[in-house]
Amino acid sequence: MERRLTEHDEYQFQQFKQGSETAFKAYFERYHDQIVGFCMQFIGDLDESKNVTQDAFVNLWLSRGKVRESKGIRSFLYTSAKSACLNLLRHKKVVHKYNNQYIKEKERQINLEVLRAMEFDTATLSELELLIQNSIKKLPEKCKHVFNMRRLDNKKNKEIAEELSISVKAVEANMTRAMRSLKHSLSNYISLLLLIIFH
Repeated sequence: MERRLTEHDEYQFQQFKQGSETAFKAYFERYHDQIVGFCMQFIGDLDESKNVTQDAFVNLWLSRGKVRESKGIRSFLYTSAKSACLNLLRHKKVVHKYNNQYIKEKERQINLEVLRAMEFDTATLSELELLIQNSIKKLPEKCKHVFNMRRLDNKKNKEIAEELSISVKAVEANMTRAMRSLKHSLSNYISLLLLIIFH
């Protein structure tokens, strides 16, 4: 389990928030190898994994004002790395013509791996995954269709609007409705860590 936060941890976090490079370096040394290892599982290239990790730390530094608590540091890094890994996989899909199922499965693996890194146990992960699936099934038909096209097929709002013959604003409205419904269904789990599923 993750160790308890100490007064030093809180002091270090406050220093980081105020722009301390020493505090930032401490977080870098603590989490760098973890993030590289996480990326390696999915993109399989050490140099790319190090680049993704470097970018994640740059994003953390630039967005330090948005991190609200000390334990959010690790969450932010894994979330940022997850997004970058998925972008690389989607690029490879275009280059190598992988099918959508390949990307869906990789995304599922990455989501579960992030949650495992946050120390959720296997039973909780299985329960969460089932709850997410059931919550999506209960969405209104058009709302569910838009959500799946956006999140599972990785289509842009404009593409969805053209395919469904609706406005971009209608797509955005359906996505907002879907997110609101899913967050309500997952209210017992809501935290920054679980929202990565819908990031």
